[in-house]
Amino acid sequence: MRHFLSFLLFTFSITTIIGQTSLQYTLKIGDVFRVKQNAHQTIIQELDGSSHEIINQMNGLLEFKVVGIKEENYIISLTFKDLNLRMTSSIQGELMNVKAKQVVPGDMQSSIFNSILNSPVKMTLAKNGDILEVKGGDALVTKMTAASGLKDDFSLKLMKKSLQQEFGSEALSNSYKQMTYIYPTKKIKVGDTWQNEYSGKLAASTVWTLKGLTSKTATIAGKAVVTMNVVEPSSTMNLTGTQNTTITTNRTTGFISKMNVEGVSKGASVMVQMSDQKIPTTIKSKITYELINE
Repeated sequence: MRHFLSFLLFTFSITTIIGQTSLQYTLKIGDVFRVKQNAHQTIIQELDGSSHEIINQMNGLLEFKVVGIKEENYIISLTFKDLNLRMTSSIQGELMNVKAKQVVPGDMQSSIFNSILNSPVKMTLAKNGDILEVKGGDALVTKMTAASGLKDDFSLKLMKKSLQQEFGSEALSNSYKQMTYIYPTKKIKVGDTWQNEYSGKLAASTVWTLKGLTSKTATIAGKAVVTMNVVEPSSTMNLTGTQNTTITTNRTTGFISKMNVEGVSKGASVMVQMSDQKIPTTIKSKITYELINE
C-alpha cells in the first residue's frame, strides 16, 4: 500500500510539472513588431454643482525592433511611426488637434509632435517584460523642444520640463511597462496568479491570472490598484483607482497580439490660480494595443 501511495504521489507530481509552462519573451535580433495604440481618456472635474469634462484622444503606431541581446535581456529600438492627439473641453471647445505627420505652418504643436516621428529610443527589456532601462528619451525631449521654435530661455526650460514628464527616458520606461510587464518569473499553469508593480506618474500593483493556453496563444487577465500623481507648474492631481487588463499573447515570441486596459480613478485636483482649492476629479480611461503585422 505504501508503494502504491508513493506511485500515486509521483504520478501527481509529474502531471503537475507537465501542466506548467514558462511564459516569457523569446525574441531574436531583427524581429519587428508594429503596434497600433488607441487611447480615450475622460477627465471630469466637479465644482459647486457644475462639472467640466475634458476628453483626450490619442492614436498612434509604434515599432519595436530587436537590435541586440545583452545578458539575456533584449535591446529594443522603439520608434513612433505615427501619432495623433485631440483634446476637447466641455467649456472651451477644442484645445488641441494634432496629426504628427501633417505639419501646419506656424502651428507650434504640430512641429513639436512631428519631431518625435522616426526618432528611435532604445529600451532594455527583461524576459518577463520589465523595462530595465530606456536611453534616448531625454535627447528626444531636447529635439521636441527645439522644434517648438521658442527662443527665450525660460519658456524653453518650462516646455522641456513638461515634455520630460511624457517623453523623457524614465517616463517612457514607466509608460510602456503597462504594455510589456506582464509575465511571471516562474513556471505556471492555467489558473495560477502572480503579481508585479511599477511606479511613475501612474503607479500600478497588478495581480495577473493565466486564463487560458493554446498551442499558439496565452490569455492573461490583470486587476490592478493604481495611483496617479501628476505635478504641473499650475496644478497637481492625486487620484487612486482600479484598472482591468485583458491580453492575448503569441506563445512563440511572447509579444502581445491584443491588449485592452480600462480604468477608473478618483481623487482631487489642486489649482494654483484657485488658491489651492481641491476639485473632485474622476478619470476614466480605455487603452487598446493591437499587433498589426502578424
